[in-house]
Amino acid sequence: MQAVELEKAFAPKSFEDRIYVRWLESGAFKPKSGVQREGGSGSAPYVIVIPPPNVTGVLHLGHGLVVSLIDIVIRFHRMRGEPTLWVPGTDHAGIATQHVVEKRLQARGLTRHDLGRERFVEAVWEVKEEHHAVISRQLARMGASVDWSRERFTMDEGLSGAVRDVFVTLYERDLLYKGNYLVNWCSSCGTALSDDEVEHEEVGGKMYRLRYPVAGVLTEGSAVPGSGGTGRFVEIATTRPETLLGDTAVAVHPEDGRYRDLVGKELCLPLTDRRIPVVADAYVDREFGTGAVKITPAHDPNDWEVAKRHDLPVISILTPQGRLNDAAPEKYRGLTVVEARERVLADLKDGGFYIREEDITHAVGHCYRCHTVIEPFLSQQWFVRMKPLAEKALAAWRGGELIFYPRKWEHTYRHWLVNIRDWCISRQLWWGHRIPAWYCSGCGKMTVSREDITVCPHCGSTGVEQDPDVLDTWFSSWLWPFSTLGWPEAADKRGIPGAPNDFETYYPTTALVTAYDIIFFWVSRMIMAGLEFTGKVPFRDIYIHGLVRDKQGRKMSKSLGNGLDPLELVDEYGADALKFTMAFLCAQGQDILIDKESFKLGSKFANKIWNAARYILMNLEGRNLTPDPVLLPVDRWIYSRLNGAAGIMTEAFLSYRFNDAAQTAYEYFWNDFCDWYVEATKLSMREGHEGEKDRAATVLLDVLAESLRLLHPLLPFITEEIYGKLPFRGGNSAGELLINAPYPVYREDRDDPPVEAGFTLLRALVRMVRTLRSECTIPPEKKIRVLVWPGRGGDTGQGPEGEGAGGFLRANQGLIRLLAGIGDLEIGDGGGRSRPQGAIGLAGTGFEAFVYIAEAADMAFLKQKFSRELEKDCKFITGLEAKLANENFIRNAPPELVAGEKQKLQDAL
Repeated sequence: MQAVELEKAFAPKSFEDRIYVRWLESGAFKPKSGVQREGGSGSAPYVIVIPPPNVTGVLHLGHGLVVSLIDIVIRFHRMRGEPTLWVPGTDHAGIATQHVVEKRLQARGLTRHDLGRERFVEAVWEVKEEHHAVISRQLARMGASVDWSRERFTMDEGLSGAVRDVFVTLYERDLLYKGNYLVNWCSSCGTALSDDEVEHEEVGGKMYRLRYPVAGVLTEGSAVPGSGGTGRFVEIATTRPETLLGDTAVAVHPEDGRYRDLVGKELCLPLTDRRIPVVADAYVDREFGTGAVKITPAHDPNDWEVAKRHDLPVISILTPQGRLNDAAPEKYRGLTVVEARERVLADLKDGGFYIREEDITHAVGHCYRCHTVIEPFLSQQWFVRMKPLAEKALAAWRGGELIFYPRKWEHTYRHWLVNIRDWCISRQLWWGHRIPAWYCSGCGKMTVSREDITVCPHCGSTGVEQDPDVLDTWFSSWLWPFSTLGWPEAADKRGIPGAPNDFETYYPTTALVTAYDIIFFWVSRMIMAGLEFTGKVPFRDIYIHGLVRDKQGRKMSKSLGNGLDPLELVDEYGADALKFTMAFLCAQGQDILIDKESFKLGSKFANKIWNAARYILMNLEGRNLTPDPVLLPVDRWIYSRLNGAAGIMTEAFLSYRFNDAAQTAYEYFWNDFCDWYVEATKLSMREGHEGEKDRAATVLLDVLAESLRLLHPLLPFITEEIYGKLPFRGGNSAGELLINAPYPVYREDRDDPPVEAGFTLLRALVRMVRTLRSECTIPPEKKIRVLVWPGRGGDTGQGPEGEGAGGFLRANQGLIRLLAGIGDLEIGDGGGRSRPQGAIGLAGTGFEAFVYIAEAADMAFLKQKFSRELEKDCKFITGLEAKLANENFIRNAPPELVAGEKQKLQDAL
């Protein structure tokens, strides 16, 4: 056999693109009929739909994490012989994408209104195509084994049809309504947002104390602001004094004696000519502030509820652009909120209504896209009634149809569904799914329809106009697990021969892999939609991973400049290094703290794999592979270790414990395979006859091939590249791709406890001798003499000669000499057990060893070195004894400190 050459330097750029093209051309990413492989589920499919990235820009490291994790489990289940499908796709991201295009127009001095709706939407489609190409390339560079033939987009024809069908169905089931309600409003984006799209941040602000005079109530000695008379006032506290222009009441607690006589009376609203009532409502916290709360129904959700209970008027003082409207006094109209706050405060001070202000920190809602401060805003919007949907989703979880990994997220899921509010789904945008509702100018009636209409079905008028708003982006995303598989058309064709059957075959999907920050508005909604429209949960396993943060624990962002580009990481370290590092650091329930240097971990591991394979392949010159080679104890040991690693990794993959799988792979390949087994095979390759060398090379290649199959889900590119160069017994398996090879399966008959116990003892002995050599600065080429006294009894396992530890060590003397650099090794029977002269003793579990150090080391140097260490230890002990003899220390020091010092002394002695 000829030696097989691998490039000397590991260079992932030289093969990653080539291998990805080969996978594509072979159809490896498409689901195949189930293969009955040991350990796999056979015909049962394993399906994941990608969390669709927004088509607004390039993928960030958070995307890199989720792509890496999904690819790992997809490759694992594919190798288990299951029909495996990973559906790719992108989200149209209504607000974000429209924002990108409007910024481009702004740079040209234009607005969307200058283009008109049709031309503007065309411009957005162009941006979509531009960014989609970038995202697709990024997924390929990261090695995502998605089925590109099934790629979807939330606004393609099929998914758009599903969105319209769901909207109309909800309307028909009385789960959809339109009304004038208080919503979260972004004045910059010019649209309503759902509660989940508002990000609350702790910011510095002020609490203002103001006077509201009681109308017609005179008292002695208290000046009525602005009136020149005397009277009584109610003190209120607010962080937004400008909103008082929309106040319609002041509320107090029914049992608050301070205000009992004022309930039902009126207050003079400062800076206006209006009077507002004092109402009693249990919503008010008597202990907070002054116990009196200004009620501004159009600009606070809690006040909105109070207003409904007391039938209060609702006065909106803001325009959609975030400026004060005609409901405010004339002098404030047209001002921004910030401008109005300054003007109102100045006027309150001039009028005597201002008392004081104090600095505070409070949570303020911001738009999740443009970061503008959110204003509660009164407008007509479309809403989904969520309670009936949430009840089904809760029942499915309680019935065990959903499994969260880790389980702690079940509490978050339950809490959100129990406290759910109706979902505002309309957005005042041009990019998105247009709401399928039409209004007739003739009869004034509304029509909701699955098909576009040009004639009013109620009166026959042609004066119909479609609702100008679009649907919330999440309205299409909550259908993603089944709309991507052809629902509802495919659902209607179930059982029809020759009809598309992806929905029938692959729904429900198997798993969802996503971050915890969208568990509310995506994960929960998908479950609700799946149950409502298909009657089934959309997936069984829900793996919730942490967020990617920098080493200081900060979320990565452009503003902080701490973000990492996954493609730059792939360019520098390779796709395998990216994937393996992310998996290695991804512990369940924890955020990932990472920086660029972190990816050296994956790069060094990939380099280790490359160099080990290169060494093995270079040493095949002249070797002939042996059929059914006899296994030596060291071979049985590595197969047992490989078997154990396969069992641990399989369980880890099945339970989404990515870091456990990665760490097991690392420990097995780096330590067991490279540092011990490959080194051990050098004994046969150097000292064995030709037949032994052939036997050893055959087993070594078999172990390497199976190890590559073990590692493939975590490092697919490098393992595929090496696997394709391996010579196999009987030929190269007809060029089989590793991506389609079977994953190693744990087998009890491969476990070998006796030989594992024997090698545990052997490795301990070798490590101790190596450590002593290092401490005594004995050069590697210098051979040493060692005497070993094995322990008696069999608790370390029976060796091949049936003589316990001694028999095992004697059977592997050559291996011990090779690995520990021993020239003369004597394994005694333990008789006499007197310490040999000129030797240093080492004690391990199941043996004692004596290294004749005087024959190999510079004794003068060692005497000086050990004397210095002894002197240092003596000083340390003396210092501890003196401290513990000091009564003041014992009396005054904390008990735990005294105990710690005593333990140090005991350990030193």
